[in-house]
Amino acid sequence: MLNSDQTEIDLPPTHSESESVFSDCGGGRAGSTEDASGVGLGAQSRIAEPGETVKKDLQHLSREERRRRRRATAKYRTAHATRERIRVEAFNMAFAELRKLLPTLPPDKKLSKIEILRLAICYISYLNHVLDV
Repeated sequence: MLNSDQTEIDLPPTHSESESVFSDCGGGRAGSTEDASGVGLGAQSRIAEPGETVKKDLQHLSREERRRRRRATAKYRTAHATRERIRVEAFNMAFAELRKLLPTLPPDKKLSKIEILRLAICYISYLNHVLDV
């Protein structure tokens, strides 16, 4: 993000053009002996941790691309499916409770969600009319 007194020209480059061309294809700089900081691998004295390489790979991606990759994992999908299932069950329970409060003939008649909502609107307007009289 830019401060009010910063311009895009003042910002340091995040990656080179060759990186951006290959990063879109999922490749990297195969055959290059430099890491992301521009220092040759032979000059490095310590070995990068596995988590650090993932972070370096993700740093050049846009926020949206990082979000897309995170959402593509199986763990994320199963967690999302679980949350969605809980949400839908709560939604259906709320409709069932509303359905119990509405008078119909026969009382156990199966109604769709839109029918429940329309019947609730009519019933509320009827109750308002009864209170006004």
